[in-house]
Amino acid sequence: MPQRGVPTSVGRRDFAGSIKRRYSGLMKVEIEKQPGSISMLQIELPSDEVSKEWDSIATSFARFAKIPGYRPGKAPRAVIEKRFRKEIQDELTKKLVSKSYHEAIEQEQLRVASLANIEDVQLGDDKSMRFRATVVTAPEFELPEYKNIPVQLPETKVSEAEIDTALGRLRDQSADFVDVPERGLQMGDFAVIDFEGSSDGKPISEIAPQASKNLHGGKKFWLHLALDNFLPRFCEQMVGQKPGETRAVTVDFAADFPVKELAEKQARYSVSVREIKEKVLPVLDDAFANKLIAGKTLADLRHMIEHDLAHEKEHERERAKEGQVVKYLHERIQFELPPALLKNETRRVLAELVQRNRERGISDEMLKEKEKELIETAAALAAHRLKTNFILHRIAERENIRVSRQDVDARLREEAARYNVPVEKMRKELQEHDGLEAFTEQIQLGKTLDFLKANVSVAPTQESAVVEEKS
Repeated sequence: MPQRGVPTSVGRRDFAGSIKRRYSGLMKVEIEKQPGSISMLQIELPSDEVSKEWDSIATSFARFAKIPGYRPGKAPRAVIEKRFRKEIQDELTKKLVSKSYHEAIEQEQLRVASLANIEDVQLGDDKSMRFRATVVTAPEFELPEYKNIPVQLPETKVSEAEIDTALGRLRDQSADFVDVPERGLQMGDFAVIDFEGSSDGKPISEIAPQASKNLHGGKKFWLHLALDNFLPRFCEQMVGQKPGETRAVTVDFAADFPVKELAEKQARYSVSVREIKEKVLPVLDDAFANKLIAGKTLADLRHMIEHDLAHEKEHERERAKEGQVVKYLHERIQFELPPALLKNETRRVLAELVQRNRERGISDEMLKEKEKELIETAAALAAHRLKTNFILHRIAERENIRVSRQDVDARLREEAARYNVPVEKMRKELQEHDGLEAFTEQIQLGKTLDFLKANVSVAPTQESAVVEEKS
């Protein structure tokens, strides 16, 4: 995947040897190919081109510079060049290096995936300029036929059973919890408990301080009594317990229990029941619908659910289409990924995985234990992402899929609305962090995927084929 702020170009040029020299006008370009998809470009600019740019920059400085003893704009050129030589040279280098680098890439028709480095910039006494650029080039491969890729897509029709299931979830979420003080706990009840655990005479909070607080104990903890819920056989031992009663509940932790300090140990929990609550579901009628959405009947609610489920199925259909298109291309295209890019992308994906796990509450200690597994996962995801992007870039090149200013503006408006920030503020932040090119690249990749999805060949699923046979 091209890196952020990295130039790309189209076209193809095969080199007979490891070094190739080319001339565009008077600009000299020398290319040396190295292992790992690395190419070294030695670029030399003629003195007349550099002198012309130098004069233009020096003239600009002369127009606005304030030199003691001279009126603005009246200082001799020699004085200006002596006083501002470093500033003029810095601006000259910044302008010409970028311009000539892009011209060299276009001239040589190199597919550059990443600009690794620009170095050894030299300005001669005769105003000639030369520098060296190190680039990572995209791998070469042949594209298979990518139009009419066969895909099988899930059905989008919403059944009455699916609507009933969704209604059941809404009903469950709207349930009331009624106090049941006159009897002991039964399976299916909800108990409000105080409990504290220990093992070998020590509180679990001391034995495994990094473990979930629910393993240590808690106050006013809501527990749904159900088989296999919470800790092993915890709920079963509470059946019949009444409010105000305290019981000892024993838990035998298995050898593969995630918290190593408790694996193969027995814990004892002192459990006091505060309250017993029974879950009461509301009646499915117009009053229920009106309570959820004012002014709506049960029939209206069913229609709204049907619409939402259909919309969700359309999204699932698009995801399935995209997944099958990418899989088709991966299976038919093989090439070596540039090691430098794969290493960088793996590092980036690993950082994403670690952050995601931290947000889920996974401790750094547990992440350290899973380090090898996380690195392997990151490497696989990075390789898949890089390969997909190289393929999509090549198809975009073949189909001349471009990103217009209107495309960028439209996506900026979408993202700005999503994060509730002004459009221009988002644009400025992207520009300041060299992110606008990567932002544009993602739009191009999305447009290329849309192109592929619009040109698939939809094959009937087994279910639809059976229906057709019956009819």
